[in-house]
Amino acid sequence: MQNALFVGVSSQVALQRELDVIANNMANVATNGFKGRGIRFQEYLMPVASADSFQRSDRRLSYVIDQGTVLDLAQGPVEQTGNPLHVALRGPAFLAVQTPQGERYTRNGALEVNAQGTLVTSDGHAVQGDGGPIQINAQETGLTIGTDGTVSTNFGVRGKLKLVTFANPQRLTSEGGNLYASPDPAQPAGLQGRLESGALERSNVRPVIEMTRLMDVNRSYAMISSVISRLDDMRGTAIRRLADVA
Repeated sequence: MQNALFVGVSSQVALQRELDVIANNMANVATNGFKGRGIRFQEYLMPVASADSFQRSDRRLSYVIDQGTVLDLAQGPVEQTGNPLHVALRGPAFLAVQTPQGERYTRNGALEVNAQGTLVTSDGHAVQGDGGPIQINAQETGLTIGTDGTVSTNFGVRGKLKLVTFANPQRLTSEGGNLYASPDPAQPAGLQGRLESGALERSNVRPVIEMTRLMDVNRSYAMISSVISRLDDMRGTAIRRLADVA
């Protein structure tokens, strides 16, 4: 009976983790370039302790192990904005930006020029060009961003956005602010880095799917809670009866 309680609790812990992931996805439905996450679980089989010295295949406990999250890299819907500083990334590329913690990566293409004339993200992080941050003078007009990331004004080419890819993007870690860090070196995106100017990639989270997941998880959690409660009642009854016999 105690083993059944442990199995139930392990399932509840896993479901709570999945609820956290779903909640984060739902909170970022309107975040530009956001990539949703799923969660990966693994079954762990543990032999049941017994008086005999032989393990039998039908005497094992099945626990749930959280193996981490999986990044959904599917393309989000692209929405036209008409703003020449907005770029929607097509394909697997990321924009490189400079933060106080070092170089980070994002799919949020809502760019702007700050008071110092630096091309930055909506959070103020300098967007990296192939030669460093891209500067735009106040006198320049007619800013355009080409499909390959080339930034031009009436003064000519001002730089080229640094577009990168990763050998294993599942190793990217979220750092908040729609930024990712990578333990592996970024690689030039090359032909994989294509942009659409005057548009933004929206979140790839599908609210209907997430709401369905949320309801499924809530039902499973409630069912396991009910089972644990009944097991606890059974244990209490057994203890009282043993006390009466004694």
